[in-house]
Amino acid sequence: MTPSDFFHTLLRTLQASLSDAEAQTVAFWLLDDVAGLSRSDVLLGRADLLPTGLKARLEQMGGRIAAGEPVQYVLGHTDFCGLRIGVAPGVLIPRPETEDVVESCYGFSPRRIYDLCTGSGCMALALKLRFPAAQVEGWDLSEQALQTACENAERLQLDVTFRRVDVLNIPDGPKGEENRGTSLLVSNPPYVCESERGSMQSVVLDHEPAEALFVPDDDALRYYRAIARWGRVLLRDGDPIVVEVNRRFATDVARLLESEGYAETRVLDDRYGNQRTVQARRCCAVD
Repeated sequence: MTPSDFFHTLLRTLQASLSDAEAQTVAFWLLDDVAGLSRSDVLLGRADLLPTGLKARLEQMGGRIAAGEPVQYVLGHTDFCGLRIGVAPGVLIPRPETEDVVESCYGFSPRRIYDLCTGSGCMALALKLRFPAAQVEGWDLSEQALQTACENAERLQLDVTFRRVDVLNIPDGPKGEENRGTSLLVSNPPYVCESERGSMQSVVLDHEPAEALFVPDDDALRYYRAIARWGRVLLRDGDPIVVEVNRRFATDVARLLESEGYAETRVLDDRYGNQRTVQARRCCAVD
């Protein structure tokens, strides 16, 4: 079987900036997502039968990707834990390794879930799907991220509350013992050091929000310190906290949580073999 002429046209557009393998993957991805054509359909030449207007749209999308725009922004969504999550410029694109963080929470039985630095709302929404009876909140400082998260919740018909909260600003408030039922605190906060910019792809640096990615080298754990203290407000004794981390600092985050009085600390690898998740439980010693 030979792919269609249109497939090769789209492929050539993408090859302007992508490797042959990457261009082929993206071309099949676009034809599947936008035109509903499977790989077999493409190999049978059915892309040539697409309407002229749809071909023009696909070529335009291919040109945007070739110019360096993330595929997910071009499509307007990405898949995450079985959900189609809408994304747009100004909102961090969910990564596959974050799915591993979510899946590491499946052994808990929370009645309340708090997702700090929620971004697109992907973690909060995936956990609501898994724990439909739980009350779920997602917090972020970015109005753009919160708008996207709310749109995702409405489209997916998942009852999640999103709030504008500066996670770094921890108020004095009631302790977790006043809450009833088990709570779960999760977060995928900014954790990439400024000094790591040089090793990152331009498709990320030029398009995704820096405020959702980077932290100062001299205060790389600033969000984890704040999240640990939020746990003193939101969690009861024994309640779990689960955070995504920079693989360079997994041990440091675990030690930070222990220094804040958390117990049963665990470091888990992601699907790529990198230390990506740190889990712990709040204990009375934090007070």
